[in-house]
Amino acid sequence: MSANGFLDIELRHLAALQAVSEEGSFGRAATRLGYTQSAISQQIATLERIVDTRLVERPGGPRRVYLTEAGRLLLRHADGIVARLHAAEADLATLARGDAGPLRIGTYQSVGNKILPALLRRFSKQLPEIQIELRESHVPDELLVAVERGELDLAFTMLPPVDGPFAVLELMRDPYVLLVAANSPLAAKRQVSLREIGEQPLVSNRFCRSVEQVHEHLRSRGIQPQVIFRSDDNGTVQGVVAAGLGVALVPRLTVDESDPSVAVIDLGARVPDRIIGIAWHRDRFRTEAAQAFVDEAQRLCAELATEKPRAA
Repeated sequence: MSANGFLDIELRHLAALQAVSEEGSFGRAATRLGYTQSAISQQIATLERIVDTRLVERPGGPRRVYLTEAGRLLLRHADGIVARLHAAEADLATLARGDAGPLRIGTYQSVGNKILPALLRRFSKQLPEIQIELRESHVPDELLVAVERGELDLAFTMLPPVDGPFAVLELMRDPYVLLVAANSPLAAKRQVSLREIGEQPLVSNRFCRSVEQVHEHLRSRGIQPQVIFRSDDNGTVQGVVAAGLGVALVPRLTVDESDPSVAVIDLGARVPDRIIGIAWHRDRFRTEAAQAFVDEAQRLCAELATEKPRAA
């Protein structure tokens, strides 16, 4: 088909394709979007006619409808288009209210514990009229999806970020340490080799891209991590280690170093650092308040990075 034919595609066609894919039926998609079932069927049929290929398989009866390979391909583009529309809506709302509206920040557990409290205090002194709205996720990459959709203005993330329309700034490098029980024979050692770590049962985070990168780092050296337990809570990981069930390879910011039931062993350069950054939509309007928050985060993280010099 010609490129001009694609200009006949309307946003409602793409929204219908999204809803049918996620709901698995024309009826539920219609309820979700506030249309009749026949209207959704018509929109999908029109979209198929425009692109000249079948996008949705309709098995009939109570069975779920599902997208064809062509439908899944078009859906990937549709997701991005609809996300940009939501971002445009958020931009217009931001422009209308100026710096008087809320600043929406995405964060995850270790940043929320160790960086965010001091950052919020400092930012509030600088711009007390700005209302901060926070969203936390155990999966930092989910926060970037919210940035892309215009639901968040800024989000802490791990670098490199997932693909998307993001601008990112590196804030600090967070070294990995080995967390062991205080009464473990390893606690008396000043250094532990990667081979020794590979021989230990490993307690790990459930959803953490940087932890998986560390595990892949071990595998690339012929060491297979023996993960026995995963949790999305840093305190649970530390508690399980303290109980003697295993050791944990974790970023230093996730550790409560005041806990006498565990010992923290520096790994030096043997394991790559976790890189913490902050991200925003590169094509969206950014307020002065958002820029001020990024600047303050950069200053604070630079101070935190010098407080605990990395062991050689």
